[in-house]
Amino acid sequence: MSTFWKEFFKLQGVELKHSSAYHPQTDGQSEVVNRCLECYLRCMTGNIPKSWSSWLSLAEFWYNTSYHTATKMTPFQALYGITPPIHLPYFPRDSSIASVDTTLKDREAVIQLLKQQLTKAQHRMKQQADKHRTERSFNVGDKVYLKLQPYSQNSVVARKVPKLAAKYYGPYEVVDKIGAVAYKLNLPASSAIHPVFHVSLLKKSVAEHPITRALPSTSLPDTIQKPMAILDRRMVKRGNQPATKWLINWENQSPAEATWEFAEEIQLRFPDFP
Repeated sequence: MSTFWKEFFKLQGVELKHSSAYHPQTDGQSEVVNRCLECYLRCMTGNIPKSWSSWLSLAEFWYNTSYHTATKMTPFQALYGITPPIHLPYFPRDSSIASVDTTLKDREAVIQLLKQQLTKAQHRMKQQADKHRTERSFNVGDKVYLKLQPYSQNSVVARKVPKLAAKYYGPYEVVDKIGAVAYKLNLPASSAIHPVFHVSLLKKSVAEHPITRALPSTSLPDTIQKPMAILDRRMVKRGNQPATKWLINWENQSPAEATWEFAEEIQLRFPDFP
């Protein structure tokens, strides 16, 4: 979190809840709502996808009147304090008006189709998710390997080939169990990563052979390339304004490896140059 957002939320009286590293499932409330609405619209508009907007009102009514086990009530009741109106099933020829009878019969048919499609989708998603799930738990003092995604750590550590970098680091000792699915690890003091991780990112160590002990750090490298000389200059258009570019010969590099850089950026990064 940047200083701007921390101060902004502080002034607004908002308490930030940080999620586990590389585990978007932590924000499950909004993700589940999006997934449910997408599934609803997919079931109802699979054959006619362009008509999805006409189903939004029914999707809203369905979600707001569904019972939530977390709150022990429906969103409608949580907002208005009363139970939602009951859907009264329509029986054919209850209305003497032909247009009303046809409309309500079509609605009942659609509702039955919706229930069938949602039930099939729920079973299918559960079967697919269960294929990639395994029951695992650790005790305090166990040694575990920690999985990190190198391709999303470019701002933490520079790597020439992110896809071929190591995925597991450790082993590290489990020092505490946070809730039912999160564990706190004893990471090195030099690491700049939050020590609490979801169980899906951990793998029990069955041997003492280390994979990679050094964790990525946010510290800058000891050596930073510095410009040595300006080999050439040229004027270019940057946005709607003219700008100057320099052909920079970097330290410990040959002139053939020189790169074109904006003069303004070089002066900001290296005030003593040229």
